[in-house]
Formats: sequence, structure tokens, C-alpha cells
Amino acid sequence: MKYICELFEIKYPIIQGGMGNISNASLTAAVSNAGGLGTIGCGTMTPEQVEAIILETKDKTNNNFALNIPINVSPHTDELVNLVLKHDIPVVSLSAGNPAPFIPLLQKKNIKVIAIVASVKHAQKAQDAGADVLVAEGFEAAGINSNLEMTTFTLIPQISKHVSLPVLAAGGIGNGQGLAAALMLGASGVQLGTRLIATQEAPFHPSYKQKLIEAMGNDTVILGRSFGQVRRVLKDPYTEKVLDLEKQGLSPVNYREMTSEVHHINGAMNGDVTNGFMNSGQVAGLIDDIPTVKELLDGMMKDAKKHMEVGLSRLSAPFMI
Repeated sequence: MKYICELFEIKYPIIQGGMGNISNASLTAAVSNAGGLGTIGCGTMTPEQVEAIILETKDKTNNNFALNIPINVSPHTDELVNLVLKHDIPVVSLSAGNPAPFIPLLQKKNIKVIAIVASVKHAQKAQDAGADVLVAEGFEAAGINSNLEMTTFTLIPQISKHVSLPVLAAGGIGNGQGLAAALMLGASGVQLGTRLIATQEAPFHPSYKQKLIEAMGNDTVILGRSFGQVRRVLKDPYTEKVLDLEKQGLSPVNYREMTSEVHHINGAMNGDVTNGFMNSGQVAGLIDDIPTVKELLDGMMKDAKKHMEVGLSRLSAPFMI
């Protein structure tokens, strides 16, 4: 945990996950200002769009933040890497593809590289390629996940056992209990996604935040399984429509169109659940308020310590017969 904070020059071992085309400077800067590592997710945005967010983020925080590049999703991967170099972004997370070709160039400029993984095999390959940190993401998480469908609770200890790199846990984590559990499983910190949607600084549609507060853990659904993809979203009229069409034999081309970033923006930014979707992890069942990002991160650290102390006291107490 301490190593992660020193490596990224942050106060808390908590980082923000990439949020695709709904990424923004306000939330990224808020996470960094609160002591975590904010992240701009590039999604399928153009380099010009991403650069505008980078510049705005720099205006809003003097602290470190990261850029997430989804290698095989973005049509602009090489240009985005050049933006990292141009703007001296200190941390890059690489997902949805092989990070190996990009790591030497980034590390030559003293840029720390996070690789997103979902299996021991992926983790070992990323370690061999020279990644500095791994994010191991269980399929409880929001948005696009691995079709291996490993759960966070089983994934983290397996990966931690087989690699020497620090591992950050992602998927199903949104409070101090989750942070404490991740540390006990062998992680060095956590990545948050869905929980950060329901914060005051997050500029998403109010109905998105309200739906997260109202949701139970089983109010998410998986799309794309028949195409070898896993995307976890909130249940709503649009996602039910997509799922029904998928069961009826929706073509891969039409599926990709119906789950494009256009429809992601429709749901998340415009609150349009007739023509769009809202990504959500199962952690939605634990969300019941909309704090500031600082209140969330401060509270997570305080609660994690409390729950770890309580857990230790339970182990130390005499067993009841």
C-alpha cells in the first residue's frame, strides 16, 4: 500500500478506473485532489478531445493523474501515447490489448505503466513485459470486462500469488470494507469506477446517480456474452431491449452499434434509458449516498482501518463453542 502511494506520489492507494467517452476533467481532478489517482479514460475519443480534457484537468489539479488507453478499442492508440509524452502524464494504464509494445517507450520517459488484467496468465505476461503495477479486475465491475468472468474475491489472491508486482483490486469495491478485504486478499490498493459515479463532482445525469442509489446488487445485467464479450450495465428499457435482441440472434455488427459510446453517452450524460445505457458494477447495491470525492476517499481509508481492527479482534477472541 505504501509502495503504491510512493510510486504514484499520491496520499491514498485508490485510483480511478477509465470511464471511456464519459471521462471528464472534473471527476479526474477531484480524485487526484482528494488524495487518489484520477484517470482520464480515452475510450474512442479523438486525440483532440482527449487533449482538451488533459489541459482542463491540469487547470483543476496540480497533483498526478493518469491516462487510460484501451489499446484495441481506440483507433488512435499511437496518437494517444504521443499525447502522454507531450504532456508529461506520469502514469498510464493500458487495457484491452497487449501492452508490451508500448511499455519500453513509456518507461524510457519515466512514465509508470499499469496493466489491466483478468487472469494469472495475463498478469504474468504483463509482468514479463515490464509493467510497474497490475489492476486485476473481477467481472463484478462495470462496463466491459473479461469473458473469463473471474470474481474479484478469487482473482486477487491467485494473481498476487503468481506475480511479484503490486496488484490493485477492481470490481465490487466501493467502501472501506471492500478496501480492507482487497488488502487482505493480497492487493496493494484498489481501483474504483461505479462508486465514483455517485459523487458530487461527477458531472453525470442526476438520474444515473439516483438509479445507483436505488439499485440492489442484482439490478445489473450482462450484455454481449453470446459474442464473447461481457459488459455489465444497469437494467433499464434499453438494455432489456439489447438483451432480448441478443437472445433472438442479434448480429455482431448490430450489437456493437447498439453498445457504442454514443448510446453510453445517451444514458450516462443525458439520462436517456430509452436510447442509451448506464454502466454499473454490482457494487451499486452498496451505494446509498452522494458524497464529495474527498468525503468518499477519506471515509474509505478510515473505515478500512476500523474493519481491519475489528477483524483482527475477532480472530484474537476465544472461539465460542
